[in-house]
Amino acid sequence: MNPKVSIITVTYNCGEILEGTLKSIFEQSAKIYELIIIDGGSTDSTISIIKKYENLITHWISEPDQGIYDAMNKGLGFANGDYLLFLNAGDSFHENRTLEKIPFEQYPLAEIFYGETLILGNDGEVLGLRRKKLPQNLTWKNFRKGMVVCHQSILVKKEIAPYYDLQYKFAADVDWLIKSLKASEQIIFTKTIISNFAEGGFSNQNLKKSWLDRFQIINTHFGIFQSLFAHLYFVIDNFLLKLKIVPLFRMKYL
Repeated sequence: MNPKVSIITVTYNCGEILEGTLKSIFEQSAKIYELIIIDGGSTDSTISIIKKYENLITHWISEPDQGIYDAMNKGLGFANGDYLLFLNAGDSFHENRTLEKIPFEQYPLAEIFYGETLILGNDGEVLGLRRKKLPQNLTWKNFRKGMVVCHQSILVKKEIAPYYDLQYKFAADVDWLIKSLKASEQIIFTKTIISNFAEGGFSNQNLKKSWLDRFQIINTHFGIFQSLFAHLYFVIDNFLLKLKIVPLFRMKYL
């Protein structure tokens, strides 16, 4: 018997892109999910879009929050599924069989399932896979070099998932994933593309502040020397990207 997945969608004034996210959820061949939408009090077309599909949504609220991670915590509070997946406005499932392909029955004791992420441009064109190659055997220690797996492409068992630490305004997802991985005994690579991610997300829009958050998070989990080394790596890597010495994306699929 397949478990239930709590899909949590956080949005704020994203009416133009929210509907695409919702359609990718509703078109899933495996109807093993509940959908929770947390809106930050939008003033655009968001609420009308939510109401358009209200009969397909398990729970939704629209009210001011203290930022994206506070909204995600609200979503966690409403979740009743076995696994959690955050698919925010603008993100989408890679295909309509994405949930069907997660090997729940093969690995019934797994706490985490993770997969690849396809990056899309602003007009929807395919740019390639996320350039950081996924480790075949993911552990929390892989996060010494940053976000090795996209937040939208990892399913975490609810019973081990913590709430987001709101002291980190721009990279709390890194801390959340490290804590989740530390609590996991069986972590499974699905060898599939789970999500499509629109380039230019929340952390990318606040890159310097995100780096400061990540420095503090890496320092907390790995110590000051690892944190200094990791951020030296980030600086060099970003410099090489700007010079186009290293590619922005992986063009080879799985």
